[in-house]
Amino acid sequence: MISKKTKYGLKAMSYLARKGKGTPVLISEISEAENISKKFLEAILLQLKNSGFLGSKMGKGGGYYLLKEPSDVKLVSLYRILEGPVAPLPCVSLNYYEKCDDCNSEEDCKLNAVMIELRDNMLAVLTNKCLKDLM
Repeated sequence: MISKKTKYGLKAMSYLARKGKGTPVLISEISEAENISKKFLEAILLQLKNSGFLGSKMGKGGGYYLLKEPSDVKLVSLYRILEGPVAPLPCVSLNYYEKCDDCNSEEDCKLNAVMIELRDNMLAVLTNKCLKDLM
């Protein structure tokens, strides 16, 4: 299950994508339209801005805006920024591998193969979908 942070981040990015690249949108507008707490949304959008997905403009006509075309923003990139690793367990992570403390051997682990399959399928979907697909 994805966190509310990731769900709200994807909803907010989808909303911004529908407005168009470079079009500033107020946090309050996104918050109201997508039914997201304004304070929570502020933190999410700031994280996405600091990660290079969004820009912001102060003052009249200001707000947050997409820096890239929706077709150029892969969902896997957003997911990793908002949620973290795609892998359901650290022992199957491609980028953040850690051996499980409770496992004697990954080869003998009954979960390992299933979790690798889950990771690979989730990774395939997130890699092949972009922000435009959420519009």
